[in-house]
Amino acid sequence: MKARSRPRIIASSHATVNARISPSGGLDVLSRNEVARLRDMTQSGLHGLLRSCALAVLTSGNVTDDPRSVQERYPDFDIQVLQQDRGIKIELNKAPSQAFVDGRIIRGINELLVAVVRDLVYVSSQSESGRFDLHDGVGITHAVFDILRNARVLQANVDPNLVVCWGGHSISRVEYDYTKRVGYQLGLRGLDICTGCGPGAMKGPMKGATIAHAKQRRLHNRYIGITEPGIIAAESPNPIVNHLVVMPDIEKRLEAFVRIAHAVIVFPGGVGTAEEILFLLGLLLHPENRGLQLPLILAGPAESAAYFEQIDRFLRLALGDGITRFYEIIIGDVEAVARAAVKGVEKVRTQRLDNKDAFFFNWALKIPYAFQQPFQPTHQAMAELRIQFGRAQHELAADLRRAFSGIVAGNVKVEGMLAIEELGPFEVHGAPEIMQALDVLLSEFVAQNRMKLPYGDAYQPCYRLAT
Repeated sequence: MKARSRPRIIASSHATVNARISPSGGLDVLSRNEVARLRDMTQSGLHGLLRSCALAVLTSGNVTDDPRSVQERYPDFDIQVLQQDRGIKIELNKAPSQAFVDGRIIRGINELLVAVVRDLVYVSSQSESGRFDLHDGVGITHAVFDILRNARVLQANVDPNLVVCWGGHSISRVEYDYTKRVGYQLGLRGLDICTGCGPGAMKGPMKGATIAHAKQRRLHNRYIGITEPGIIAAESPNPIVNHLVVMPDIEKRLEAFVRIAHAVIVFPGGVGTAEEILFLLGLLLHPENRGLQLPLILAGPAESAAYFEQIDRFLRLALGDGITRFYEIIIGDVEAVARAAVKGVEKVRTQRLDNKDAFFFNWALKIPYAFQQPFQPTHQAMAELRIQFGRAQHELAADLRRAFSGIVAGNVKVEGMLAIEELGPFEVHGAPEIMQALDVLLSEFVAQNRMKLPYGDAYQPCYRLAT
C-alpha cells in the first residue's frame, strides 16, 4: 500500500522580501539633495514619512483602522532611495511579500511607490524653497494646483468627465456591491473616477468602472486616488488606483477633490464622509459661490436609506431646511445615480464654457482661507469650536467639519489616538439642539459599525459632547 505523502505547509503570515527595484511610472532622476532628504532619519527629514507611506502602499488590500498595526506587523521594514549614475533605485528591506509575485514587485505597486516618493520630495522642496506661499488663500490654491500638475493629474483639452466618489472604508457588503454597480454605470457613460484611494466605497466605484471601461473599449482611463500622510496608513491605496496623489494635509486633500471634481457622489460612510460633506456644503453656502455648479449626489442601496435620512435630518437641523437645495438623495436605482451625474457634469461644462473657465481645475470656486488652514485636533482646539446657531451658515459648517475631522483623528490617526490615550476623549461644545442631534448621528454610526471596522473590542468613543 502506497504511503501517503505529507502535505507541504507554506508559512505566509507576515512574510517579507528584500528587493532592489527600478522605479516605473515617471520618476527617473532625483537630485543629490532630494535623495539625502529622503534618507534623513532626523525629525526634519523625510525618511520616517517615506517609510510609513511606502508601507501603506506595499500592504495595499489590508483592511485595518489602526495605522499602528501595520507598523507592528512589519517593524523591521525599511526603504531607501539610492542615487546611481543612470538614475535611482529603490531598495526595500523586509517588505511585505504580498506586493510581489514570484520575486517581482507588482507593477501597479511600483507606480504607487514612485508617486509617494515624487510627492514627498516635491512638496518638501517647494516648501523649503519658499515657492509655496501658504500664508494666504491664493497661495494655498496655487500649491494645490502645482502638486496636482506635478502628479500629471490635470489634463487640458479634455471635456469634463471626472466624478469624485466619497464614502466609508468600513461599509457593509451590500453597500460595497452598490458602489461597484454605480461605478459600472458611470464607466459605461465614459466617466472617470476619483476617490480617497482606500478600500470600501473608495474602491468599489473604481472596480465597477474598470469593467464598464473595458466593455466600451475605452483606453487611458483615470482612477485617481487622493490621500494625505495622516490617513494613508489607515486607508492603504487600493490596487486599481493608477494616479496616486499624496497631499500635505487633509485640508489640501479636500481642496484638491473639489477643484478637480465635475460631480460628487457620496456613498454611505462614517465621520470622515460627514466631514467631506460638510466641507463641500460649507463652500456652496458661501455667498461668493452662489450659482456655482458642482452637483452633489447622496446615493446608497435601499438598506442604507436610514443612514441618509439621519444625515439629511442633521444637516437640516444644523444648517436649515434650505441646505437641501445643494444635494440630491437617490436610494437604489444605480442608473438614476449615473444619469444624475452625467446631467450634473453637463451643467458644469456649460457654465465653464460660458465663463471661459478651465475644465481641469475649478479656479472660480471660492475657498476661504479659514477652510484651507490645517486644523490640528488638539483637546484645546476641539473644545474651542463654536458650534452655535446665529453664525453665518458657511462658518458653522466649517466648525462642524472640524469637529468631525477631530473625531477621525481620534479614531484612526496616530497623533490623535495617542492624544486620546494620554488625555482622554476630546470635548466638543455647542448648542444643545445641535449636540443632541450630533449625539444621535454618531451613536447610529457606532451601532452600524461605521466608526471602526466590525472586529475586536467594542468602540470606545474618542469624543464627549457637551452643551
